[in-house]
Amino acid sequence: MYDAAADDPTRVQESHVSTEPMSSDPRTALAQAIQVVARSGDLDTSLEGILTSAAGALQPRMGAVFVQDPDRAGLHPVATHGIDAAAAARLASEVADPAHPFTTAATGRVETFDREAAGPDGAVFIGAYLPLVVTSGGVEVSLGSMGLTWAAPRVLDETERDTLRALAALAAVAIDRSRLGSTAAERSEWFERMAHTDPLTGLANERTVGRVFELELARAARQGTEVSFLMLDIDDFRATNIEGGHEAGDDVLRQVAAVLSESVRMVDTVGRIGGDEFVVVAPGSAGSVVAKRVLEGIAALPPVGGRVISISAGIARFPTDGADTQALIASATEALAQARNGRHGAVESGVGALED
Repeated sequence: MYDAAADDPTRVQESHVSTEPMSSDPRTALAQAIQVVARSGDLDTSLEGILTSAAGALQPRMGAVFVQDPDRAGLHPVATHGIDAAAAARLASEVADPAHPFTTAATGRVETFDREAAGPDGAVFIGAYLPLVVTSGGVEVSLGSMGLTWAAPRVLDETERDTLRALAALAAVAIDRSRLGSTAAERSEWFERMAHTDPLTGLANERTVGRVFELELARAARQGTEVSFLMLDIDDFRATNIEGGHEAGDDVLRQVAAVLSESVRMVDTVGRIGGDEFVVVAPGSAGSVVAKRVLEGIAALPPVGGRVISISAGIARFPTDGADTQALIASATEALAQARNGRHGAVESGVGALED
């Protein structure tokens, strides 16, 4: 863990932690590290605070914390002390060696004290390396490793070793807490997404569309503008399900949903409200343009189970065809019924049929 740059008095040591001077008393240093972890919601700050506490109590030449990323192989540096950016990059490269003490501490879950190593200039360094371990479901899990080095000669007494063990345990708790927080946030985001989207197609669900529809109508009423509401049905979808099975039906739904997502504008909201029924809330007067774009995209889809995919659509416009959501839905539903009574791929609106 030799840092040639450490001999350069002009080097800059990077740190994100700004705290009061750390105590040289091990017990006080540990208490200060605990306070840093308790008050910080950021993993980098917590680990840097732990290293700073270790530096105050044990006066190492340098130190680092490496963490195993669950999404990437190997160990990755998260916090350092007494190492500049260039040296940290070199150390990160060296740790890729399975025999490196940081790596063996993490993978073997074994602590090592008083390990000698020679730097490029022949100077001898003494290193201490500890695994960062938590227990999950009764099983010990290694999250990474922490290491400190001193210029030789240096022998850690039992109190200093216990201090290092305690700081390593605190670092493991900080990493575990950070991961649990990330998992909880991801799960919350997933539930939030599921509450607003259709799980099969990824489009907005009926509840979300209804909320957006209300908001767009209120905005249009205030600004004196229009809103187009499109209802779309897949032609002969029941026959596709019967002949090709639900897998074929689901394939058609996903393909139609993809075309809808690609055809609408950024300001439009597209959703699936059940079965083979889709809707689009389009602010302004561009409903007919959006509908034509959708029909063109659907017409380009390959057949599924030997059946050509097509849709019919009904359009209602605010305020021409209704002054509220119920009236507009009723108008769009009636226009859709008229479209389905005609040829496949037809669009009907409050102003008559539109050519596909």
